[in-house]
Order: sequence, then structure tokens, then C-alpha cells
Amino acid sequence: MTVKYGSAKRMGLVSCRDCHLLSRWPEVRDSQIVCCPRCGSELHRRKRNSLTRTWALLLAAMIFYIPANVLPMMITSAVGSVQADTIMSGVLYFLHSGSWEIGLVIFIASIFIPFMKFIILIYLLISVQFKLVTQPENLTRLYQLTEAVGRWSMLDVYVVSILIALVQLGVLAEISAGPAVLYFALVVVTTMLAAESFDPRLIWDVVEEKDE
Repeated sequence: MTVKYGSAKRMGLVSCRDCHLLSRWPEVRDSQIVCCPRCGSELHRRKRNSLTRTWALLLAAMIFYIPANVLPMMITSAVGSVQADTIMSGVLYFLHSGSWEIGLVIFIASIFIPFMKFIILIYLLISVQFKLVTQPENLTRLYQLTEAVGRWSMLDVYVVSILIALVQLGVLAEISAGPAVLYFALVVVTTMLAAESFDPRLIWDVVEEKDE
């Protein structure tokens, strides 16, 4: 495999995560702290313990994903009757009532996107950890995709919040958030943190190691 362009690591350069200044990495000991000459932030060639932190956050998100889909997301009380809906039962309700567009949006944002992020992050972690990188450009695009779609996973929480604020009719009808809201929010937060913890530069490190 041939590396077309010299990397910053090979040229002894490092980018500051705060002000993005590209600096030359000095000859220092491993324990010595290197700071950015512009903003004073601590510099790192790579994110510390990137793979370990990403694995931990990803496993936590997968654990939270189970109660987020099993427990009720929304509890509706109307004229003495109480109905608890999970994410999937809410999707099925919209599909059966003819509002398939809303059901499809909720399914994609609340079920498909988190699951897709799990698969992509696992694929990235395994590819880097076991040095199975063959197409680094595609892996980089997958990582960028996980960052871009992460925020849209909160759609279900937004919908429940809006309904709680709008539907408060006393004894006639009332909507409250179910316990799944907390777990679903944790899924979104932990997957976003997992994507942030992963250092995509590790993908290209594998390519460079194969090229040496």
C-alpha cells in the first residue's frame, strides 16, 4: 500500500484541538507536557486512550439502548384510561393510523440511526485495533457520518417534550414522559461522546505502519 501524501505525524507536526494551530512537535521525553504556543493548551499527537474510551462509551450506550426501547417512552392518560407506549409501539401507531411519514421519521431517528452508529463505531474500532484498514478514505467518511447524524437521534425526546407541554388538559388528557426517555437520552449522549473519543487519525496510522 502506498501513502500518497506525507502525514503531519511523519513531518513532526501536531494540531491544537482548541485553536487548531499546526505546530512542530519538539524533542521531549514521554512524560513531558507540550503546550500550544498560541493558546497554551496541552498538545497530544493522538487522543489519549482513544480506543479504550470509545469501547467503554460504546458498550455503555448499547446497554442503555435496551431499556430505551423496552420501557415506555410516553405515558398517556385520558378519561381514566392509561396507555404506555414504547418507541416501536409509537412507530406502529403512526403507521396504522395513516401517518406513515411521522412513523418513518421516528423509526429512522430513534431506532435506525443509533443502531447504525453502533455498527459503524464497532467496525471502525475493530479495523484500527486489528489493523484491518484497507480503504482509509471510506472509513474516514463513515466516521464523519457518525458525527453528522448524532444530534438527530434526540428527535423522539423532542417530540415527547413538545407533547407534554401541549397536552395538559387536567382530568381529560395528560401526557407524561416514561422512564425510557432518560435511557434514550443517555444512548444519544454516550454515542456522541464515543464518536468524539475516537481519533480518526488512527486510521491513517495503520496505513502508514503497513507502508513502512
